Amino acid sequence: MARSSLVDDVAEALLSQIVSGALPIGGALPSEAELCEKHGVSRVTVREAIKTLAAQRVVDVQRGRGTFVLPHSAWTGLEAVLRATAFGADDGRASLQLIEVRRMIETGAAALAAERRSDDELAQLEECVEGMRAAHAADDLAMFVEHDIRFHDVILRATGNVFVAVLFEPLARVMRAKREQTSAVPVIQEHAIEQHGLVLAALRSGDADAARRAMDAHMTQTAQDLEHLVLGRAGE
Repeated sequence: MARSSLVDDVAEALLSQIVSGALPIGGALPSEAELCEKHGVSRVTVREAIKTLAAQRVVDVQRGRGTFVLPHSAWTGLEAVLRATAFGADDGRASLQLIEVRRMIETGAAALAAERRSDDELAQLEECVEGMRAAHAADDLAMFVEHDIRFHDVILRATGNVFVAVLFEPLARVMRAKREQTSAVPVIQEHAIEQHGLVLAALRSGDADAARRAMDAHMTQTAQDLEHLVLGRAGE
């Protein structure tokens, strides 16, 4: 039996090549022998890695013909779809779509968190907002992004619903890159600090509707900043 870590490594490497276009849509994967040599693994490992991708409809194994890369519209693996979309040429569209997904999940999460959050979680959220302010003053992008991400993670945990964080987790890797893209603009940091403060105030009030509205306003501000201050600038 192939070691799962090796299978994952090979599946990840193949997915990266597919997402980057090195292995194009409609094209065939290299033969098992070639993949074994390239990755230094057994045929069993290669076959299991291909099965992993086939289960997500990233590739189609055709007996006697080979294994072919399927179009993105056929893919069913969430992380694979996220990575392909984020890597695509229309990066702005992908970013806006991610905000749409965040709005759907995070507004509901904020409403639940307003009713269920603990005093300790409120303290953590306050620390995150203060950390964002300090990072902005110090022109420390990495620290700013860390506190921003942690703020939203605390809200997800504060819902007390294990499924919320599980559903949101696959978005994390792609969202980090997007946060770095938008937060690099100082005025966007200023807007984010203000909006996070308003979300915190709504959560502290315990008013679920107020928290939902505050998070929705935050998502609206984020989308507007992306369109006008990032994508608009890129198009100049």
